[in-house]
Amino acid sequence: MESLWLLIPLSVLLAFIIGALFWWAAGAGQFDDLNGPGERILQDDDRTPDAIGADQQDTKNQSHLPGI
Repeated sequence: MESLWLLIPLSVLLAFIIGALFWWAAGAGQFDDLNGPGERILQDDDRTPDAIGADQQDTKNQSHLPGI
């Protein structure tokens, strides 16, 4: 029973420390985007930078107006 005099204050102190760490992590942006990295790997573009630049150049040269 005497161990409660030690365990209760330690558990309260531990709870405050965990709460402070969670508060700091939330304020630092640790929980802002949980899905982004997982979805970004699925949208990976395997083309080389040269091919990407050529595709962008082709779209700039094409006219979207008929007859021009």
